[in-house]
Amino acid sequence: MFPDGVAARAALVALGHSHSWISRRCREGGPWRRPIPGVILLTDATPTRRQLLKVALTHAGPDAMLTGVQAARLYGVRRLPPERRAHTLIPHRSKVATWGFTVVERTIHLPEPVEIDGLPVAPLARALIDAARRMDELASVRAMIHDAVHRGLCTPEELRNELAQASTIGSALPRLVVGALQDGVDSAVEQWLETVLERSGLPRPERNAEFRSLDGQVIGVAEVWWPKACVALQIRHDEVALEPAERPETPALVVDGVIVVRVRPAQLRDEPLVVIQELRAAHHRAQQRPPPKLGGTPAAPAA
Repeated sequence: MFPDGVAARAALVALGHSHSWISRRCREGGPWRRPIPGVILLTDATPTRRQLLKVALTHAGPDAMLTGVQAARLYGVRRLPPERRAHTLIPHRSKVATWGFTVVERTIHLPEPVEIDGLPVAPLARALIDAARRMDELASVRAMIHDAVHRGLCTPEELRNELAQASTIGSALPRLVVGALQDGVDSAVEQWLETVLERSGLPRPERNAEFRSLDGQVIGVAEVWWPKACVALQIRHDEVALEPAERPETPALVVDGVIVVRVRPAQLRDEPLVVIQELRAAHHRAQQRPPPKLGGTPAAPAA
């Protein structure tokens, strides 16, 4: 009758149980627990994550649905911030309030829920925007949204549509990330790269520099180029694993006098500190040598 062992007190009373009898069973040493007023856990064991989600939904009411981080987790989004609270959406006319670990948000834009493992969940784009509006780190918002988009769980267009009707409160970070996001993997790689450059503390580099031989032939391209240090960063696009279509192998940039750091997109995403250490080490090596004579001429960075 009560899936997952979670029941509203009112439902138990409707079955003929008195309030006093229910309260006695919820006392210390009794067989039940009351995690939130009005909601009864029909066990004295430590509640599972699913049971806590059911507690939140039961508290929020019959029209409630999960959103935010917990909803995104149900969709399979992996790069999520730590979050123990359960965020629910309810119709604007409802009077239920936030209590304990259950965050209740009234909205006039209540979406049609999706059922996942028997739980009503907001569409993923809505869940991501709701989560991002409560986050305060740009890198975390980027990681979450990029993981969802570039594994095909939702589209940039769906996110843009949600932002168009979302509350402006807390929307600065998701608007920044979604506004720069385009279909395809390249935009995500670009943002991962930008995050690495911002955190590296290195001088601002030139971007997309073409290296040409003395006769004008292009001999290589570097996504990032520090001309004073003669240090370049090249992305191995052939190893990107976010799209099924294969790319041709990225030729290694080899130019006399240039220290080249080659990285895979997955390293920018998953190991930014390692990439930063490699770049700093390359700059340190560059400072220990005389100014080199380049074996190729870098052209002006592409627009």
